[in-house]
Amino acid sequence: MQSKYGGYMGRIARFDLSTGVLSDYPWTDQDREFFIGGKIAATKIMFDNFTGHEQPFSEENMIIISTGPLTGTGVPSSSRFDISTISPLTGITTSSNCGGRFGYYLKKAGFDALIITGKCSEHSWLEIDNDKFRLHNADDIWGLKTSETQTKLSEKIREQKPGKSVKHAQLCIGPAGENLVRYAAVVSDDRVNGRGGIGAVFGWKNLKGITVSGNKPFNVSNPEKTRELCRKWFSYLRSHPLTGKQLPRLGTAGLVSQMQMRGMLSTKNYNYGRYDDFDMVSGETLAETYNIVNKGCLTCPIKCARTVEFEGKKIKGPELETLALLGGGILNNNLYDILKWNYELDELGMDTISASSTLAWAMEANEKGLWQNGLEFGKTENLSKIWEMIAHRKGIGDELAEGSKKLAEKYGGKDFAINSKGMELAAYEPRRAVGMGLGYSIANRGGCHLNGGYLVIAEGLGLFADPQTPKAKADFTMLFQDLMETISTTGQCLFTSYAFFPAFLITKPNSTITTIVNKAIPHLGWLFRLINRCAPGLAIHLPVFHHTKGVKYAMDMPMTFGKYIAIGERGYTMERALNTRFGISAKDDALPARLTDIPQDPSNPTTKVPLERMKKTYYKARRWDKNGIPRESALRKLKIIK
Repeated sequence: MQSKYGGYMGRIARFDLSTGVLSDYPWTDQDREFFIGGKIAATKIMFDNFTGHEQPFSEENMIIISTGPLTGTGVPSSSRFDISTISPLTGITTSSNCGGRFGYYLKKAGFDALIITGKCSEHSWLEIDNDKFRLHNADDIWGLKTSETQTKLSEKIREQKPGKSVKHAQLCIGPAGENLVRYAAVVSDDRVNGRGGIGAVFGWKNLKGITVSGNKPFNVSNPEKTRELCRKWFSYLRSHPLTGKQLPRLGTAGLVSQMQMRGMLSTKNYNYGRYDDFDMVSGETLAETYNIVNKGCLTCPIKCARTVEFEGKKIKGPELETLALLGGGILNNNLYDILKWNYELDELGMDTISASSTLAWAMEANEKGLWQNGLEFGKTENLSKIWEMIAHRKGIGDELAEGSKKLAEKYGGKDFAINSKGMELAAYEPRRAVGMGLGYSIANRGGCHLNGGYLVIAEGLGLFADPQTPKAKADFTMLFQDLMETISTTGQCLFTSYAFFPAFLITKPNSTITTIVNKAIPHLGWLFRLINRCAPGLAIHLPVFHHTKGVKYAMDMPMTFGKYIAIGERGYTMERALNTRFGISAKDDALPARLTDIPQDPSNPTTKVPLERMKKTYYKARRWDKNGIPRESALRKLKIIK
């Protein structure tokens, strides 16, 4: 169904791998107004189709690849796409967001989203060329690593149209996905849908990869106003200290030093918040020693990605989480090894966060005598072999492939299995940023810093609102979650949200105004909640938040700051309601006892996460009941149900 709004191709496809049948999934302009696209649209599709009895490895499980309406419109950092499914790591819904070219070319083929069901009868790859869908045998590429797989897929596309230059994109899994590693990733170019084990769902469905090409035109409602806004928006992002200086200069790796200073750098499996050798694995050292150039996705002025020289190749450099968790997380100070492991994990198709945290748990379990596996902190000579063993489920790799939660259930050590809902946490040590601790625990997909609201940016990595107090953190977390949900669902990168903070608050941390703002935040919970509660009536545009006008001009969809927040709240609450069908409740919004019961600093009892107190406030703010389940009245008010 075509749309009256700009930015949409007007079609969602459903393809059954078992039968090869292609059909259209019904999607109206009212659906677009309520759910926009991307992750929230995928959540709505799952909400309407999943009962809570579906299993990750089943024909009923869906893989939903969705784009945002701003993808292809030229607005800043708008090349993102999302993959959603039931996670084999957590057993609940998950989504993983990725940059690169695939979302752009899926729209060029004429689709806003693709729903994949069923299971291929043999090893296969899927070719999409405009309206044509073809399954091909993949025996000759099964077992290959991700870069070679993508090269082979591109060659196959060119062979079918000799003499023609076929612009296309592809994504694929590596050996980890084929062997159902529970944190296997999907890789597109050098970008990764890393979290939640989506690659294993591809593997179970015998789907090695997808190529997509097309020549359908994009529609922008008001090209002139969109171009004018983009000029201002690009300029604003380039002038902001976070999006114009820190991220382009050092990428996320630049946060290592800041986290060290704040005591937020996870060290030795989150035993500590500082690592003595942090400078040897910092973003500054990476830039000085290995960095060639920074690069970005389509239409991205931030260009946060690193390109490094590795054994004669120019490859993607490691992000913050990889540097921290494969650095201080396992007491390794060899930066070259981290570059090598990052490359190897991408080639095998594995999430670096879950792989490294599972490894750290295993090292501590060995240290404590719970599981004699030969792995030790600081002894990393054989890790390349360990990654191969995990990806192919050989030896101890077969158990490490299960993730830290399942290992702790078997061997003990739940108190130091650093995950929430089965998903391993990112690198931010939450005992020095308790709002981030709340976010990890209540994030819908598990221990995710982004889905958790990323409040750490206000607790020391941007602003410095008392990182130890629980006051206002629940309401602030909710506001950030809702804003970030909508940014993501439009197809934009979440890094554009960094510029939400006026520049002077970052560049002048000791100014009177910045000091007042930081001290005021813990007392503004009532205001953050009021903004959320009154969101539909907030018919305003904020000068520092260009996103609302991006939707208005590119899509011709009426959009205000309040409506933008309300869409995010609708998506977040709907995802929670869906997960409750799979058994999620307050008991699952948890962190390991190491983070909630043991102060990071023994002399300072506030250096632990006061989780239960913040959870109660959060549920109330969200209009969920005391068990963390959205009330029916909230679902109706948000127009999730009638």
